[in-house]
Amino acid sequence: MSERPELIEQVRAELRRLGNNRVRESIDRFFTPEQRFESYGVASPDLKRIAQSVHASVKALSVAGRDRFCTELWAGGTNEEGALVCYIYKRFGKSCGAREFRLFTRWLDRYVSNWGHTDGLALWLLGASIANEPSLISELDAWTGSKNRWKRRGAAVALVPSARRGLHTREILRIAQPLIPDEDDMVQKGVGWLLKETYPKKPAEVMRFLMPRRGRTSRLVLRYAAEKMSAPDRVRLLF
Repeated sequence: MSERPELIEQVRAELRRLGNNRVRESIDRFFTPEQRFESYGVASPDLKRIAQSVHASVKALSVAGRDRFCTELWAGGTNEEGALVCYIYKRFGKSCGAREFRLFTRWLDRYVSNWGHTDGLALWLLGASIANEPSLISELDAWTGSKNRWKRRGAAVALVPSARRGLHTREILRIAQPLIPDEDDMVQKGVGWLLKETYPKKPAEVMRFLMPRRGRTSRLVLRYAAEKMSAPDRVRLLF
């Protein structure tokens, strides 16, 4: 149990108070049936306010207590509790490293089963760990061959923050290579997103990577990757 069990109940009481059917139906439309979690029906702005309201209490916990608190939220099995973990732990990004990377990996293996939770965890939490300890990128190589589609998508999305800063391009393209032929549309969207975010800072490198592969790369990946390209590069890639 967490060091502050009343904090868990406080959060869940607030989720129950704020939940409504209209928002729940809207959330469900974002996910295919196999990706849908039980939901309170709480909108993202309200989740951000809850994360802000409990930040001081969570910060006062020991590191182990914070991790147990967040793990208990994941174990609640609802869309909002998983999203809240991402909003809450995002505020501790500067302290994330290898220990946290291992924790986030366990969460991904155990609790994540839709693209929303994958992207929140990978973009903010795994991305923060990698920003602080870039050697962790090597952990992602094995993920590209995982049977878990969310782990394969997560391998791409975790590098989006690096891509936006123009960092680790060689590693980004190394991770992207085995994901390019992936037949899962969720993975295709993830690697397409990664390449899209890599392009603005490293256009020549992305074009050199994609052009020889475009004939065997899905149109979905190519369309995502081309979204931020110059008009001439987009034409070269897509036509």
